[in-house]
Amino acid sequence: MYYINDKEYKCSVSVTLDVFNDRWKLAIIWHLLDGNKRFKELHEIISEITQKTLTVKLKELEGKNIIHREVFPEVPPKVVYSLTHIGLQLKPVLSEMHKWGIEYVKEHGTLTNENPCQTALCIM
Repeated sequence: MYYINDKEYKCSVSVTLDVFNDRWKLAIIWHLLDGNKRFKELHEIISEITQKTLTVKLKELEGKNIIHREVFPEVPPKVVYSLTHIGLQLKPVLSEMHKWGIEYVKEHGTLTNENPCQTALCIM
């Protein structure tokens, strides 16, 4: 059995699925792999997400210790998001997901020369 945050899991895959239960969290992590970002930067990169949803997802990821939120005592306040040590360990996982996605599209769809990813990881 696995216990984390007062929850019990029978399988480690269940833990993973509970942490990454939507597409926004993975998109946030993907773009933070490229470096620290402010809220506005993340919102511009992930343009389909609403500000409210981004705020909620950032808080959830911070609560699960995947990202770190640093507040600088400035006026106006400056907040920077980065990946924690455990968050950075997702780089090979997401890189493999990226490669798999490309192969899937090649087999079952159409791949154009356009590259919508805005991170260095996409240019492999």
